[in-house]
Amino acid sequence: MDIHGFLAAHQLPSSYADIAQQWFTPLCERLIKHQNGADKPFIIGINGCQGSGKSTLTSYIDAYLTSEHNKRVVVLSIDDFYLDQSARNALAIKVHPLLKTRGVPGTHNLPLALKTFRQLTQGIPSSLPRFNKAIDNPFPIDSWPLVSDMPEFIILEGWCVGVGAEANERLKSPVNTLEENEDPLGIWRTYVNTELAGEYQTLFDQINYSIMLKAPSFDCVYQWRLEQEHKLANSAKGDVSGVMSDEEVAKFVQYYQRITEHALRTLPSMCDTVYTLDDRRAITKQDVNK
Repeated sequence: MDIHGFLAAHQLPSSYADIAQQWFTPLCERLIKHQNGADKPFIIGINGCQGSGKSTLTSYIDAYLTSEHNKRVVVLSIDDFYLDQSARNALAIKVHPLLKTRGVPGTHNLPLALKTFRQLTQGIPSSLPRFNKAIDNPFPIDSWPLVSDMPEFIILEGWCVGVGAEANERLKSPVNTLEENEDPLGIWRTYVNTELAGEYQTLFDQINYSIMLKAPSFDCVYQWRLEQEHKLANSAKGDVSGVMSDEEVAKFVQYYQRITEHALRTLPSMCDTVYTLDDRRAITKQDVNK
């Protein structure tokens, strides 16, 4: 694997090479052992809160499996299945105004996600959905990449990947000012939780190997998400209509708080590999269950 080319392509510091060699190359070799002999795609799920490094880890696994083992890898993000603005506006009118904002379960096109996975696992040629966060809408369908051959690995990464629904009792008390002021009756969070308990679990149940990048707490999310948004603004090539200000980011992360904190409490025990992060995203511990 051309690690220097990888670092350059992803604008990573040279120190990432040592991190990858210590933590992620052994992970990739474990994945190869689990996949060997499989007659259908081996599905990897990667969970982590916003800004935790999911996309970079996903790209490393993709590059390593492709270059070192000549594997066919398809990468998907749960974010690529967001509903377009018009569909979310309809939900905002029909169910609750907070559903206008992409992010939580209920704002994804789950039938499209399940169809995409069904086609990929059956070797049916499939277009891979792609979402343009800079304009808050999917890219045109004719620009989606086409996969003709059955992949050997499918990676699904996302902030809520693998997370189960909460007990209804926990929904009663708001977790932040967004819920307190804009969802006082709990209609939004109940809808989100119900959606998460439904077809999201049908999707997540297909995962063969689950990985978590575990943040120390939700407190890190605002700063990490802010860094992401600044990078998005720098790469938007002039069209920044969907890029948020720092104040908008502060409100935006509140949409994610409930499920992120639920994930931090419940998901590590269910994952096959968990990387514990500090507030600078450095890995402090690894737990390997499979």
